[in-house]
Amino acid sequence: MATSSVRSCRQYLLHLAQDNLDFRLPEIKALLALRGKPFIPDEKFKEKSPFWCLDGLSEEDIRSIMARSVCAKSAFELWGHGQTHSELRASLLSYQSENMSPFMHKDSTYRINIYTFNKTLEFTDRIKRIDALDYLPFEGTVNLKSPQHIFCLLEDYGTDPNNIPEHPNSVYFGRWLADGQRELIHSHSVKNRHFIGNTSMDAGLSFIMANHAKVKENDLVFDPFVGTGSLLVACSHFGAYVCGTDIDYNTIHGRGRSSRKNQKWRGPDENIKANLRQYGTEKTFLDVMVSDSSKSVWREAALFDAIITDPPYGIRESTRRTGSHKDITKPPDESHIPVSQAYHLSDIFTDLLNFSAHHLVMGGRLVYWLPVYRPEYCEEMVPLNPCFQLISNCEQTLSSHTSRRLITMEKIKEPEELDSLTHLADPRFSPYQGHNAFREKYFSGLNKRRGKEDNKLDFNDVSC
Repeated sequence: MATSSVRSCRQYLLHLAQDNLDFRLPEIKALLALRGKPFIPDEKFKEKSPFWCLDGLSEEDIRSIMARSVCAKSAFELWGHGQTHSELRASLLSYQSENMSPFMHKDSTYRINIYTFNKTLEFTDRIKRIDALDYLPFEGTVNLKSPQHIFCLLEDYGTDPNNIPEHPNSVYFGRWLADGQRELIHSHSVKNRHFIGNTSMDAGLSFIMANHAKVKENDLVFDPFVGTGSLLVACSHFGAYVCGTDIDYNTIHGRGRSSRKNQKWRGPDENIKANLRQYGTEKTFLDVMVSDSSKSVWREAALFDAIITDPPYGIRESTRRTGSHKDITKPPDESHIPVSQAYHLSDIFTDLLNFSAHHLVMGGRLVYWLPVYRPEYCEEMVPLNPCFQLISNCEQTLSSHTSRRLITMEKIKEPEELDSLTHLADPRFSPYQGHNAFREKYFSGLNKRRGKEDNKLDFNDVSC
């Protein structure tokens, strides 16, 4: 019981990357949920801070998070912390010696790293910081190249680069446990990907979406607007079986003009399957097919553990669906390629939520991007469906007047006969019909900005 009590008192420190700030908390919560653990921060928790102290977890929980997270840089078993080095000393001296001793005995090797956030220390100052830790009972041997244990002193000087304090706001000391998966951003960069398109999703955001969706090994994941398969690449990395559809025949078959600079046409082996082959996950690729997302071709069943997608906004890719405004008076010829018509964004999201309600397993997650015009945005614009609970809503700013929001929803009940029409009676339905004008507002704002820039140039010319 004593050992269990000591272990339960342990606290862990996460060092978070300072990009995609909105996405960090939902990612960590989702990865903890995969292990059935709650997110319990300390009383001084600040979401925008680069350092989070967490309670109620085990070392195995932390290592599991770091094996997937692209928002977290490193994790530590926290031995002590304070606002000053004096407070840190008092905290370390009161830490349980039973927790320290396995890593400080005479047969061990170790190294102490110094990390400062928002400030650079001279080498001599770093040495002074290490020497000042002589009150800790290290009995092992220093090994800078390949130590058995790595310890880290971390100093937080705030997030304002224009107002760096002389002394740190917080100081932490702990045993390094693991690094996050930040290298995936570079190893899976679309710059080096075999098959890309105009809207291929950034690698970091693809992995964040997979984590928000709680994608895990042997899951079945579907992308109804698959494009060049960036989201399938991320999900397959975590061991999920992946499939998708898209209305664009050339994209699905890897044909037509290339999106690469200095390359006119796509090569014969440029396709989604080749992308997974590039990263060694081809065995999890089920298939992709040409299909109109507004007209489901799937049998009525809860098939997918997660649905992850980036619908077209009408900016780089058109929002189209098959069909015509003309009445069809005769059966279509099987060899006929159907014409397409406009597919409004509000309809895209309504269809997406209805499809997901019918084809996601209970507890499965839907993760998708919602483009918004920032001056008019409000939370009521997020599409609703009675079968889903909103888990998170994260913003990525695109310009001064536009952004897109990563919406994560979880299925909480099976659909009923009238659910598909519920949104029509809901007073919150009309606001998100405004998404239909997103393209016009996007280019309107763009033209206004360009006009202002032109006026500035004209004024400068006159001044000269």
